[in-house]
Amino acid sequence: MGVLRVGLCPGLSPEMVQLLRSRGIRTVVDLASADLEEVAQKSGLSYKALVALRRVLLAQFSAFPINGADLYEELKSSTAILSTGIGSLDKLLDAGLYTGEVTEIVGAPGSGKTQVCLCVTAHVAHGLQQNVLYIDSNGGLTASRLLQLLQARTQDEEEQAAALQRIQVARAFDIFQMLDVLQDLRGAVAQQSLQVTGSSGTVKVVIVDSVTAVVSPLLGGQQREGLALMMQLARELKTLARDLGLAVVVTNHVTRDRDSGKLKPALGRSWSFVPNTRILLNITEEAGASERSWRTACLTKSPRQPTGVQEVVDIMTWGPPEQSSASQEEQT
Repeated sequence: MGVLRVGLCPGLSPEMVQLLRSRGIRTVVDLASADLEEVAQKSGLSYKALVALRRVLLAQFSAFPINGADLYEELKSSTAILSTGIGSLDKLLDAGLYTGEVTEIVGAPGSGKTQVCLCVTAHVAHGLQQNVLYIDSNGGLTASRLLQLLQARTQDEEEQAAALQRIQVARAFDIFQMLDVLQDLRGAVAQQSLQVTGSSGTVKVVIVDSVTAVVSPLLGGQQREGLALMMQLARELKTLARDLGLAVVVTNHVTRDRDSGKLKPALGRSWSFVPNTRILLNITEEAGASERSWRTACLTKSPRQPTGVQEVVDIMTWGPPEQSSASQEEQT
């Protein structure tokens, strides 16, 4: 609440401000919670004047209630949905990546997590013409693969170059480097001044591949600060998403549950509350030699969709398997 001062509202004169301060009433909150009869008696001010003053200040500073329908409309107008460029993944995500949310891609080594990140990066930069910050913490990002994905979308070298200029890459091989990158981004976006070289907009999507690479070495044993650093990283990611309106994508490894033996996301229970949406990638076990690139994507956490829904995709083209087969036949 505001500090009581001359000009804050009509009727608040210098003499009244001074008398109120002499009674320990310095802010709007102090005045709203005070016994006005007692204040009037001890300060010599008019009781009616104090009641009128409080009424005006409460009208100026109180939050007005909003109904659910209005809140929903406001949420829709402030939320953007960005297609990933992968039809089956968009289906699981209810149309794509949502700004204001953290989406987690979980899977074992070789399951295609980095492939997903590269494909999303290429599509957002070229198809949506939005800027992307790609934070690589495990060395999985290769410029040649990124260029291949762009070449598959357009043969125009100028368009390829323009898309590459919309992609900013940061290497962060420990959690302190990653926190520095995220904090620099937060400060720059908050000031509306972050410019990707050669482009004219701010970063819209942040991809972290992967959080496990920088967090898991800090957990367990005698390293008591590991959990605190992990939660600081979580706060930075949530702040970028929620407060600055970015879509954040992170990758995470899997571990096996001791009791059930099933795969579950790494980093423990504390981290499980960080992502808004989680997708688990699995290698299709029954796939034959010609189907080794097939992956099963399962929605395991979502604020909108029913969980447990699965889609099968081909990581070589990131399309449905039947479409991939048809395209290969046409090429041969």
